[in-house]
Amino acid sequence: LSFVNMSLAAERADPFRVLIVDDDAAHRNLVSEILSAPLFSVSTAMSGRVALELLSQKEFDVVLVDKVMPEMSGDELCQAIRERYNRHILPVIVVTGSHGYADLSISLAGGANDFIRKPYDPNELIARVRSAATTKRLTDQMESAETLLFGLARMVEAKDECTGDHCSRLAHYAEVFGAALGLGERDLAALKSGAILHDIGKLAIPDRILLKPGALSEQEWVLMKQHTVIGAMLCGELKSLRSAVPIIRHHHERWDGSGYPDGLAGSEIPLLAQIFQLLDVFDALTTARPYKEAWSVERARDIID
Repeated sequence: LSFVNMSLAAERADPFRVLIVDDDAAHRNLVSEILSAPLFSVSTAMSGRVALELLSQKEFDVVLVDKVMPEMSGDELCQAIRERYNRHILPVIVVTGSHGYADLSISLAGGANDFIRKPYDPNELIARVRSAATTKRLTDQMESAETLLFGLARMVEAKDECTGDHCSRLAHYAEVFGAALGLGERDLAALKSGAILHDIGKLAIPDRILLKPGALSEQEWVLMKQHTVIGAMLCGELKSLRSAVPIIRHHHERWDGSGYPDGLAGSEIPLLAQIFQLLDVFDALTTARPYKEAWSVERARDIID
């Protein structure tokens, strides 16, 4: 349901911004007429060079590029978009008169997301461009939501004057230690995200509990322990963060089963959560707190071992 709502929001947003790149003026005009307002807002470029200039100045939802052009081909333009501008999310649709598999493979290898063959039905062109642009808008919305969650996590961290840049340090440790362990890119990204977002559920914990200088009452402690569950629910809504959810939910589990929220023990605790716990303990030991001085790396390592 949430995906459907996001799709409808994308449809109701501003017109989809389309860049048409073709050295044939008649074809540029034809495509501009097909992709008309109010659904589309079209810009045109007569060459790859002009297209790159426009891409450096404006944001687009999709690029429609002719495969065969002088100076810079559609495939070369696509590759430049991916490499020079690091626009890996921007959909690029190659328009081609070729029906050869080898030619299409070259376009896809260059970074094209889709292709459409000439001659094409106007309705097909509209549908393909609309689909690609909608996906781009949805991705943008999800990235914005992810950015918001990271910002909120920083706000939680800022409330506690004792921990300083706790999340930043953990994210750095996650990157270095995870690489040393030989984790894959997906697990490395999850570990780093989990390091930043592990306490985001504390947004729902009242400051009178979160910042209480003394020991928590039994009722207050029950509420405090809910931050792991709340954080997992918040981040689980975003597909891009779901791999970090086990860290967020289980970073207070204990090997003997005495932790929370689920009382997991031993190998029941997800591996990434176990790795994160080591990093969290290391940071706590090597950072000065009101009740202790910062320990040396060697002393902290001996304790963890």
